[in-house]
Amino acid sequence: MRAVLLDKFGPPEVMRIDSIATPVANDEEILIKVAATSINRPDLVQRQGHYPPPPGESGILGLEVAGTISALGSAVRNWQIGDRVMALVGGGGYAEYALARADHLLPIPQAMSYVEAACICESYLTAFLNIFQLGHLEDGQTVLLHGGGGGVCTAGIQLIKTLYPRCRVAVTAHPLKIDRVKKQGVDLVIDYTKAPDFSQEIKDFTAKHGVDLILDHVGGSYLQNNMNSLGYAGRLVVIGVTGGISGELNLARMMVKRQQIIGSVLRSRPLAEKAALIADFRHRALPAFAKRRIVPTIDRIFPFEAVVAAHHHMEEDGHFGKIVLEIDPLLCHSKG
Repeated sequence: MRAVLLDKFGPPEVMRIDSIATPVANDEEILIKVAATSINRPDLVQRQGHYPPPPGESGILGLEVAGTISALGSAVRNWQIGDRVMALVGGGGYAEYALARADHLLPIPQAMSYVEAACICESYLTAFLNIFQLGHLEDGQTVLLHGGGGGVCTAGIQLIKTLYPRCRVAVTAHPLKIDRVKKQGVDLVIDYTKAPDFSQEIKDFTAKHGVDLILDHVGGSYLQNNMNSLGYAGRLVVIGVTGGISGELNLARMMVKRQQIIGSVLRSRPLAEKAALIADFRHRALPAFAKRRIVPTIDRIFPFEAVVAAHHHMEEDGHFGKIVLEIDPLLCHSKG
C-alpha cells in the first residue's frame, strides 16, 4: 500500500509517499480500505517530533479514517466486509489501508459521504468527551470555547447547539474568522486580538456570573483569564498548550469558587475508555448526523499527493473547519 512516511522530523517537506507492506489485522482488529482522512493539529506536532504515538500504535500520521472494511479479525463480531465505517485510530490514517479496533468504529450514516465521515472521529469525539463527559455540561448552562474556526471548536458548537439548545455559547476567534463563527449561531464572539483579557467581556456577557465551562487548547497564557471567566463550580478543560505549559494560579480563589481544572488528551486514553466514549457518542450524537442536523464543516479537500500542501495550509492557520485528505478518490465519490 501507499502511505505517508517520515525519514526525520521537521517541516511538511519531510513527508513523502512511498510503498510499504499492508498491515494485517489481529483477532480484535479490522482492516479498513481508507477513502479519506483528516489533517489534525496533533499530526503537525507529531511530524515535528513532539507527539509520539502510544506504544503499539502505527508511527504513520493520521488519527481518523473513513472507508470500507477490507478484512476482519477472527474475534470480530457485528461487522462485515464492505461495511462503510469511520474509525478513531492511534496512528496510521495517512495510508491506503489502516487498522482499527472493532470497538473503535462507527457506522457511516447513509446520508453521510466518506469525506464528511473523515471529519468525525477526532474533532467531534474530542469535543464530545471534554464538553459532555468530562465537562459535565448541562442544558441551559454557558460555555466558552477557544479557537473559533478550528475543528474541535466548530464541532463543539454544533454538538452543544444541537444536543443542548438552551445553552449559551461564547467563542474567541481571530478577526478574519469572526463573521463565519457568528453564522454558526453562537451567542458571543470575542476578537482575541482586541480583547486579550477576554474575561471582562465574559463578565459583561454573563452579568458577572461567569461561565460554567471552558474548553481551552491554549494553556498557560490563558490560565489566569480563563479562571477569571469561570463562575462558581465552573470547569476548565485544557486540551492543548499552544500558549505555554505554565501559568499563575490563585489557588485560594479557585477553592472558594469550587472551580475545577481538568487536563485531557484523547489519544493516550486507555483503549476501553475510548471504546466507551465511542459507544456513548454513537447513542447520543450520531443520530443527529444521520438526520443531517449536524453536518461537518469542511474547509478544504486535498488529494493524497498534496499532503505537504495540506499541512502548510493548517500551519497558516487561516482554515475554518476540517481539512480533509482524499486517499481514494474513486471510493470517495462512489455510492457504496
